[in-house]
Amino acid sequence: MSLEWKVLERRAQNGDTLGVTTLLLRATEEERLAFASEVEAHIKALSPMDWWHSATDPAGGFALAVFGTMPTAPVAARLLLRRDIRDKWERIPLPRLLEILRARELPWLGDLATRLAAKLTTDDTWAGGWKLVSTLLAESGANPPVTEAVVRCWLDEMLRSPWEHPPVAPLDKFRTTAYLDLLLPSLFEIDGLGAELTRGTLDPATNSWIEEPVFPAVVARLVAEGRLDRKQILTATIDRLVRGDRPTWLRPFVMLHEALAPTVDEAATHALDYARLLPDAPSTVAGAAQRALRLVDEAGLLDLETVLDLSDATLLRKEKVLVKAQLAWLDQAARRDPARAAEVLETIAVAFDHPALDIQERALTLIGRHLKRLTPAGTLDEATLGRLADLASDLGGDLAARAAELFGTEAPAPVPAVTELPPPPPVAEMPPPITSATELATEVAALLHDETAVRWERILAGLITLNAAGETAALAAVLTPLLDRHAEHFTDDQWQPRPRMAVLAATIRRLTDPTFDDQPAKGRLHRLVATVDAPWQIGEPVLSEPPDRLLSLRMAEIYSRIHRSPVPELLATPTLANGSLDATVLAARLRRAEAAGREPWPLDLEQALLRLPRDSDPAVAAGLTSPAGRKLAEWLTAGGLADPLSTRIEQAAGSNANFYAGGKPPPSPSAIARLAVNLTPTRAPLLRVEDQLVTLQRRDVKHVYAYDRIANGSILTAALPHHREVLAAWALPDLAASADEDQRGAGSLLPLLAECNGPIGPATTLTLAYGLSARHESDRVAAVDAFLALAARPSTEADKPSPSPYRHSSDKPATAGASSVPFSAAIGHDLGDLGALGLIKLNRVVPALADAHRAGASTAVWELLAAALPLLLTPAPRGLPDLLELATQVATTIDVRTEIPPLTEFAAQKGSSRLVKEAKRLHSVLTR
Repeated sequence: MSLEWKVLERRAQNGDTLGVTTLLLRATEEERLAFASEVEAHIKALSPMDWWHSATDPAGGFALAVFGTMPTAPVAARLLLRRDIRDKWERIPLPRLLEILRARELPWLGDLATRLAAKLTTDDTWAGGWKLVSTLLAESGANPPVTEAVVRCWLDEMLRSPWEHPPVAPLDKFRTTAYLDLLLPSLFEIDGLGAELTRGTLDPATNSWIEEPVFPAVVARLVAEGRLDRKQILTATIDRLVRGDRPTWLRPFVMLHEALAPTVDEAATHALDYARLLPDAPSTVAGAAQRALRLVDEAGLLDLETVLDLSDATLLRKEKVLVKAQLAWLDQAARRDPARAAEVLETIAVAFDHPALDIQERALTLIGRHLKRLTPAGTLDEATLGRLADLASDLGGDLAARAAELFGTEAPAPVPAVTELPPPPPVAEMPPPITSATELATEVAALLHDETAVRWERILAGLITLNAAGETAALAAVLTPLLDRHAEHFTDDQWQPRPRMAVLAATIRRLTDPTFDDQPAKGRLHRLVATVDAPWQIGEPVLSEPPDRLLSLRMAEIYSRIHRSPVPELLATPTLANGSLDATVLAARLRRAEAAGREPWPLDLEQALLRLPRDSDPAVAAGLTSPAGRKLAEWLTAGGLADPLSTRIEQAAGSNANFYAGGKPPPSPSAIARLAVNLTPTRAPLLRVEDQLVTLQRRDVKHVYAYDRIANGSILTAALPHHREVLAAWALPDLAASADEDQRGAGSLLPLLAECNGPIGPATTLTLAYGLSARHESDRVAAVDAFLALAARPSTEADKPSPSPYRHSSDKPATAGASSVPFSAAIGHDLGDLGALGLIKLNRVVPALADAHRAGASTAVWELLAAALPLLLTPAPRGLPDLLELATQVATTIDVRTEIPPLTEFAAQKGSSRLVKEAKRLHSVLTR
């Protein structure tokens, strides 16, 4: 029969792959070859709509036509790699394809298979391209090219058994695959492939999931059966470990190494490779190398010099398990060869420089044991003893005194360290104002990538001043194309995370285009404009969200008034980068407005007043007679924004409290899930937005889907730069989530809070406590920076609490006055409470506080620890021994002599646990 394109196309468009296959099989090979050029021409001529015909997909039928008619592999490959077919290889019915291929008996099928295999990508592990290619390879008997995509696709096929019906054990798949010898070596050579090798599998016998990686057990079994060469696999495994990768991705290779259990001779062959792993390989890898080398050493195949060289680097690693194992190895070496014990003991003394006191103590104990055994025998000379004594003189805690007693030397007198912190740098001044339309457009474009309060303030001020200077046409020329080019960022969409951008765009369009439609009938801009245009009455709510939302209201005011009552400058533009506004500058702006007979915009004035420093002199308003000028005088006379009552509360776990924490079931509703802070005003408001800023009532239940998450820290702090406690109360859920929900990024707010002024109350200390225990290191580093800034900042009247009382966990409710607890001790109380309740992990706090101690804030760190430890000793949460050890190091540094009653009682307990040992050590240092 003759082949007609219209008939084949109709069947392909209808998804009738059986009909296409029948047409091709009924034709002779000569007819199929004669039809090839017509198929090629029509496939190239198909439009995009032809590939998406109604509800069917014609790609499968057209692909079958290519396989059934093309004369050579290059021609067939070019058509099959066209995007419209390439993206749908998984739609090709493989049983029908095999019918066609077997009927044609193509001699170039292997060539075609390898050409297609070379074009595979890593996406084909799930997109289905490997199924087609592997079918062609199997049918032709060809081998695939060894590319990363081919290896990944093949590996995915080997490990995909849980999703197959019926499931086939991965071991059986590896046994029967035709490409084991060809592709398996690449699993050890391609970086990052270990991520795929961590997969578990489904146990067909029990229908239960096996979490452990299946790959190591399969390869070890094939080695045991003789299917794979043991020497080759062991060498490849060790080479992979030496080359390194992420610790998680190396885990399957470590497991394979352990499963192979190298013999003494095999380990000796790779001794140099193992030695390269000990100094800085991931701990699991270094541990495997350490065990292998120790096996070689115990067999007498490793010289002592090598052992000592290895130990120098290993003894200073932070992983205590590795260090303890190395000390045990050196202990064994010293006992085995007493004649060279002096060298071994000096190597053990390297551990005196380890940051952990329990490691230092273990090294000192080992040396003491050998001294008792070797000194009477005269094995150690006086020079060696002197060197050991000198090395031990710098031990931390109570160890220096113990070392002096051991070596018979005089205990070194404690020398308190100088721990003065340099004063923090002054807050930067605002950059110069924008002077051209091009500069303004540059700042708006930068805003799309990095929102900062400084950038926003310069843009708003620039819009006003350039418009007043007659630069409207220039603004339109550069800003309108920018808004059109990035329209997706400026849409007033309810799901848009940055509504400020939509308001900015509408304001720019209204300013630059006289024909721009007035206020929209709905949407967030409509609601904002309606709010600012409502009668200006104090006490009427206009702000139901955190202070950073003031920026959106201010932009809505610009949108509403830019034509109705234009002004040449904004009052609220700050003078410092943190949002602070100098009172004399504001007074000068108001005098210019009075001279021009111009009344300032209400919200612009209120934001300006909120930015004034606490110690501003009311005299700066002298001579001002306008309503705005009198408002400034009244505001300064009243002392500015009054500090609210800040009260700590406990939130229970709600039904969604752990939604972001891995879907774990929530604790019982009565369990405490988070500490939060409420704000209560302490006076009648003077501003329209005042009450809403200082009123905050958190739920009794922790709520993950909070409406008041802080989108941008710098915009928040710029709204109230002299009221850090208010800002901290609003931001507290975000900082808490960084610790109890493992969220990322909120810590960047903490240095900004530290740069602000105002009292330090329970909200500020809680934000720092949560920040120091954050899941991610970047957030903890930011918390340490904030802690250092506050510790270095001299206490001023502006930093002390106003008549509003500030409660901490150790305080009773106060009615007036300020807490005398130092800010660091208050953070310690909060950390103690959070740790005792199990709301934070102490093992995250310890390295952060250690960084602060090393940076010179030792006194503040000690105040924190002294307040936290009494609250933590009884519940004894995980990580407490490390916190006690840090306390010992800090107390030794600044030579603290004091008594902590709960610690005294705890240290009197009997026991040999590390917790008891560290408690005794700290008590000994404090009472020495």
